[in-house]
Amino acid sequence: MIKPIIAANWKMNKTVGESVDFSQRLAKECEGLEEREVIIAPPATALYTVSLALKGSTVHLSAQNMHWEEKGAFTGEISAPMLADMGCEYILIGHSERRSLFGETNEWVNKKLQAALNFGLKPIVCVGETLKERESEATFDVIKKQVKEGLNNISTGDIGCVSIAYEPVWAIGTGKTATPELAEEVHRFIRETLSSCFGESVGAETAIIYGGSVTPKNIGELMDKPNINGALVGGASLDFESFTGIIRY
Repeated sequence: MIKPIIAANWKMNKTVGESVDFSQRLAKECEGLEEREVIIAPPATALYTVSLALKGSTVHLSAQNMHWEEKGAFTGEISAPMLADMGCEYILIGHSERRSLFGETNEWVNKKLQAALNFGLKPIVCVGETLKERESEATFDVIKKQVKEGLNNISTGDIGCVSIAYEPVWAIGTGKTATPELAEEVHRFIRETLSSCFGESVGAETAIIYGGSVTPKNIGELMDKPNINGALVGGASLDFESFTGIIRY
């Protein structure tokens, strides 16, 4: 059985002090909580201090982005070994905002994925279609391309460390949410795609989580679906009561 993942993506929000305060409260709230994999992704400025605040807790630390090179003249970037050195266990790769605002391609996603795996980080690879793509009935073609090209040349041994986040771009930060039935349909397709690429055991065992205006009100319905294994939470993760409500669905 796949352990549910509840991950918070704070994006460009929270100061170091705010991040540490939230993390300390969350660590206490999650004491003894073993049936969920709780992850928080603060801004890069707070990663090290948050890692100290979470030390010894059941809450795991993720970064929001990274470069695929180990080091070099890449002003403003951060590498996988730097993130691992700060205590990160997870890394978000290919978030729709990175794709749409910063031009990230499936090729870049693949390079980042391979670099993350090389340095022991657990990638959460984000895939999803835009409203235009959904309305033109291209959802499955887009998702299949993102999964196959993003995970290209990843070994079956390494794929066990990878999770997938389905985030319909039209539902991120808009207040719109894919119905549980629609989300389940795409999650099932992703699982089938993984099975065709890496074998049925990989398809059956990979965590596929949903992202897109997740709240305490809709998390239960989403988690009732057999192919939805958790949530990547944006805006609702910035509020402590809201996020803990999602964790305790």
